Amino acid sequence: MELAEIKNVQRVAAAVRANVARVIVGKEDVVELLLVALFCEGHILIEDVPGIGKTTLAKSLARSLGCSFQRIQFTPDLLPSDITGVSIYDQKAGEFVYRPGPVMAQIVLADEINRAGPRTQSALLEAMEERQVTVDGVTRPLPRPFLVLATQNPIELEGTFPLPEAQVDRFLMRLSIGYPEREEERTILRRFRVDDPLAHLQPVVSAEDVRQASAVCRQVYVHPAIEDYILDLVRATRAQAAITLGASPRGSLALHRASQALAAIRGRSYVIPDDVKRLLEPTLAHRFILSSDARLRGRSAAAVLAEIVERIAVPVEEVWNTTGA
Repeated sequence: MELAEIKNVQRVAAAVRANVARVIVGKEDVVELLLVALFCEGHILIEDVPGIGKTTLAKSLARSLGCSFQRIQFTPDLLPSDITGVSIYDQKAGEFVYRPGPVMAQIVLADEINRAGPRTQSALLEAMEERQVTVDGVTRPLPRPFLVLATQNPIELEGTFPLPEAQVDRFLMRLSIGYPEREEERTILRRFRVDDPLAHLQPVVSAEDVRQASAVCRQVYVHPAIEDYILDLVRATRAQAAITLGASPRGSLALHRASQALAAIRGRSYVIPDDVKRLLEPTLAHRFILSSDARLRGRSAAAVLAEIVERIAVPVEEVWNTTGA
């Protein structure tokens, strides 16, 4: 892999990061994870309390990209056809004509996704996994890149429907933004005092830039020792007493691909164990189910993963910086 290709990934990432920072104060680590998902063409579930800036963050990322964008406000009365589109009979043409739904955009914001019923939520399953939608027996490919940014409030239960495990597993990462520091919150007060900077945000990279960066990330070298480390970590979730259902092979793929993207964003053509450790919680914590005993004891998914990391031996550095040729 050419050094110029890695530099181009860094250039695209830096441009998007700087543009998002015009609206979002701090949270550089969260923005970096969003970029990882973007370059992996993986989907993001942002789960946090109201008022933290989940929707603002998602819209800031979308407006920084020269990609088509649609927002779906999930409500209890939302229908699957409101997402995927519908075929309508055209009397003049004498045939059914497909009217695309908002899911046909490149960046889709699924706001408060847990407010819609299971039938409507499942309308996204095919799109998220196979990058296509099927309406009236006709399958249509989705544009690339394709990214679903979903938000949900974890503390409000009335009028909500928990996401099915099959759908949660299709999200590359689950993120939490968290409260800002005191001085960051002061900056927010001043930045939004007169105007909303989101209204003036313009694209800084094109869809082709994102596609090229994604292709480069797939070429980042993963040494067999790092592969073994990823497999040991994921498989340990299936043998942990505190976990009833461990992470699936989709979790292994997510951790592998995300590690490649993070390495490229940080200027490397090879993955190191620190990349894997950084991504372990956001890529795996939502993919397994804690046992009832663990939940009663107040143990969190993050704590269980930390125990696994402590137990699994980190590979000794060998040839991580080689091209794999």
